[in-house]
Amino acid sequence: MWGHKTVGADNSRDPENFTALGKDARIKGVAHLEGTVRMDCCFEGEIYSKGVLIVGPHAVIKGTIHATCLINSGRIKGTLTATEKVQLLKPGTLIGDVHAPCFSMEEGAHIQGQVNMGVNPWTDESSDAASVPDLASRRKMQITHSTD
Repeated sequence: MWGHKTVGADNSRDPENFTALGKDARIKGVAHLEGTVRMDCCFEGEIYSKGVLIVGPHAVIKGTIHATCLINSGRIKGTLTATEKVQLLKPGTLIGDVHAPCFSMEEGAHIQGQVNMGVNPWTDESSDAASVPDLASRRKMQITHSTD
């Protein structure tokens, strides 16, 4: 588990490449992870995960997370960036911003922050609003003309 070994290119789907960090572990620093990793520990720092990162209900993470896929049912305070998706499950709590093309949140989970799914800012390039008639004014004019 602690040694280096050469693995294939798509090791994130390999059932033998599964790592669990228990709730008694306390880690501070930078972590580079591959495959499926479940964290139920306290972690402070930066996480770089190539694969699925599962944050269990006992986990408390403070810092920055970059992952392929993140599934959270613990407590995270920081910025999340995922290349595929972020799932926030009950009783998960997230305080921070999310950058991912896909985001889902289960009822009972909580978030405080912004979710950016890659949409370009909406700019008012045309004045289409000026061509929309003011229905209240038009109705008032119709009532005035019909009583004359």
